[in-house]
This record gives sequence, C-alpha cells and structure tokens, in this order.
Amino acid sequence: MEKRTIRTTAERGNGAIYAKVLDEDKKIEGSLRPKRLKDYIGQAKIKENLNVSIEAAKKRGQSLDHILLYGPPGLGKTTLAEIIAAEMGVHCKVTSGPAIEKPGDIAAILNNLKEGDVLFIDEIHRLNRQVEEVLYPAMEDYKIDIIIGKGPTARSIRLDLPHFTLIGATTRAGMLSAPLRDRFGMLYKMEFYETEELMQIIMQSATVLGVETEDGGAREMARRSRGTPRIANRILKRVRDYAQVRYDGVITENVAKTALDLMDVDKLGLDHNDRTLLLTLIEKFAGGPAGLETLAASIGEDAGTIEDVYEPYLLKNGLINRTPRGRVVTSLAYEHLGLSELADT
Repeated sequence: MEKRTIRTTAERGNGAIYAKVLDEDKKIEGSLRPKRLKDYIGQAKIKENLNVSIEAAKKRGQSLDHILLYGPPGLGKTTLAEIIAAEMGVHCKVTSGPAIEKPGDIAAILNNLKEGDVLFIDEIHRLNRQVEEVLYPAMEDYKIDIIIGKGPTARSIRLDLPHFTLIGATTRAGMLSAPLRDRFGMLYKMEFYETEELMQIIMQSATVLGVETEDGGAREMARRSRGTPRIANRILKRVRDYAQVRYDGVITENVAKTALDLMDVDKLGLDHNDRTLLLTLIEKFAGGPAGLETLAASIGEDAGTIEDVYEPYLLKNGLINRTPRGRVVTSLAYEHLGLSELADT
C-alpha cells in the first residue's frame, strides 16, 4: 500500500517555519473520514467534475488547477482536499489563513512543496493582504519574489516553485478579494446533505465504530443532523454512548429519539442555541427585524458565529429571513416552536 504523509499547519519555532509530518498509516485507527473519492458520500456534481479533472491531470502528467471550496462548516472541505491529494498520489500540506501571519511564512511553506503537492489553506478569507500578494505570482507563474537585505542594499530575488495545487476553503466566499478568487480555476459550493446521504454516512461510520445501528435509528439521527456530516458523526458517537449505557448497545429508532431528546436536539435538528436565537427574535424584537450585531449582543454570541454556524441552516429551512433592516422570524418558526404568530399592528 502506498505510504503517504500529510504535513500539517506551519508552526513557528525560533523564528523559523517548520512542518509537522504525520504518517497517514499512523493516524488514529478508525478514522471516520473517507480516503478515496469513490467512498466520499454526497456532493455528487462536485465529485463528477473532480473525477474528470483528476483523470485529465494524471493523463497529462500535470498538477491540478487551483480549487476553491466554499460553504457552511462541517460539510467535508478538508476531507475532500485530502482525498484529492490521495487520488493524485501526492502529499497534502494543511494550514490555515490565521496561521500565516507574514509573507515570509507563506514563502517558506511554498518553498518546501514538492512537484504536484497540494497546499490546503483553511479559512483562506482570513489571509492578510501582504500574504495574498505573495500568492498571486505563485498561483499564476509558480514563482515567488523575496526581499534580501534591508535599506538601500535590499534587493528582490525571484525563486521558481514546483507546480502545485492550492486548495482554499472558506465559509465566507464573499470576503475573498477579487484578485485572489479569480486565480482559482475551479470554484465549488458545498451544499447541505440530504437525509438519505447522511444515513449512508452514519451507517458507514457505525461500521467503522463497531456499533450496530438499525435503519430507523440511522434515519432519526440523519434527520436531526442539520444536513451536516460532522454533526451526524458527532450525534452518532453520543447516541452510541447512550445505547451502550442505557440499552443493549443497538441504536434503534426509539433509542435514537430518546437520546437526541436528552441531548436537546429537536426533530428539525435545532439545538438550544438555535431555539434561543429564534425565541429572542420573537420575544425581544416581536419577530424582527433585528440587526445582526444587536441580535448577537442579545444572546451573548459572536456575530460571526451566528452568520456562519446558525443562520445557514435556519435560512435553508425557512425559519428566518434576511432583510435590509435585519433578521426576521418566519411563520414556519412560530409553527415549529408551537407559538402563535403575533398579528400585524
């Protein structure tokens, strides 16, 4: 079996950037992440396009074009990046926007890449402008400019880089600068998963974890997973604990319902924080509109967390609307919470 390493987030030590090398064969046994594209469930259109692009790149003996993956958190962007590297038979170096503070940091990372390697940058929208400037020639011409010396003796040297693939992931595609976004050859939006897809993921993960799960139990967990594989796997682990302690270890529909009710996850997948947001809009702002910052202050939550974590699922299910004046609760939210909608005055 081919041995592949994944070099993780660049770390700082005595002013130098180094990469921590992990051997994939020594990863924690029972990882729930798929390793190949054929095992990746969901995102059918993206998989089909990637299959064609990967096959074409391998036939030409070239690296893949740069890829931007965007969408809500937990939908599998990091997993997909690692799978792309595996399919291409190359290494994947993983880092994040906030970890790259200076142009020298990204220059060191790029200079350590091998021919065809994948560089995955999570939260790429949080790169500062100076770092972006270094990326532009690297992405287009596979070259970087570095400054040697200081003051009047300073001079610029252009270094050649190996051909590599940059995969960027972001929950806020709109925050990427236009010059950076335009340098990606492939842009894919990650969509929320359907219940049937989440059922497959849960059953697959249950097999890896060694927990017996009936179809009814898997469906109940999938229905309450907010269309997100990360949440589905988290729920599976917690329901597994409940089934092993309170029952005979088998996750049935009744076991899943009881455990999820105990976890305060309702039939639509809303948790305590989601309901607090909706009830705050209803009780304090008469259903809205309310501005994002005002709403965040009212529930003691960060505005970015509301926008990136809570809102996408609430918007998808039609429980709130965004208007020019702020967030507004819909009639579906009143119905779900068992409340009577206030009459317009």
